[in-house]
Amino acid sequence: MIRGLLNLPNDDSRKIIFVAVTLCLVCSLMVSTAAVLLAPIQAAEKQESLRRNVLITAGLLDADDEDANVAQLFMQMEAQIVDLDTGEFASNINALSFDPVRARRDPALSDELDEDADVAGIDRRERYIRVYIVRDGEKISRLVLPIRGRGLWSTLYAFIAVEGDFNTVAAVNFFEHGETPGLADIDDPDWQSMWVGRQIFDAAGDPRLRVIRGRVNQQSPSAINELDGISGATLTGNGVSNLLAFWFGDMGYRTFLSNLRTQGA
Repeated sequence: MIRGLLNLPNDDSRKIIFVAVTLCLVCSLMVSTAAVLLAPIQAAEKQESLRRNVLITAGLLDADDEDANVAQLFMQMEAQIVDLDTGEFASNINALSFDPVRARRDPALSDELDEDADVAGIDRRERYIRVYIVRDGEKISRLVLPIRGRGLWSTLYAFIAVEGDFNTVAAVNFFEHGETPGLADIDDPDWQSMWVGRQIFDAAGDPRLRVIRGRVNQQSPSAINELDGISGATLTGNGVSNLLAFWFGDMGYRTFLSNLRTQGA
């Protein structure tokens, strides 16, 4: 039958359909096989990239060091799951196997946000989230926290490192976004370096860290909670301010960080 179809004239509709279907099947098989074979490699590369960004934010890895043993360096850190509703560590969840992307999509592990609460534009907030800890002996010397929120054109993904006072910013790393290249440079090292030493909360424990329009007046009492705006990218800066307000508010890390301060962790 196949030979008969192949012997038909090239303009015969039966031969055209047979060749098209065969080609589609072969291509589908090749794509499926490649996807299956490459899945473990892609997963490993994704994990490597995640760990690199965490280590860079924690100050344990230079961003330009491509030869570092990431797996070995990562052993200096401790991954923990935080219950955002209680602000406590969730010891019943394995931090290494926990999938944060799946958690934020799963209705059993996340909550849909109404418009008023969703200042960061993330639609759903996961109930559990993975954080990373650097210890000095038994005490926490630095925390690395994932944050995200809507910018002008995209969702901004970052890690922010907080010192052991659970208020002072040690570093920030916007590692993924789709904002306008060359304009909304929130991943610019010079701009990100301005975050170091800034404080997230005011004396009353309310989140105050934000991006302003223009430059910070260093003589102002509020300067400790302010970051220079990005020229020509006001809406992206507003998005950064909004995600900070959300993730360090009552829906985010506020209770968790308050608990750590109280416990003297």
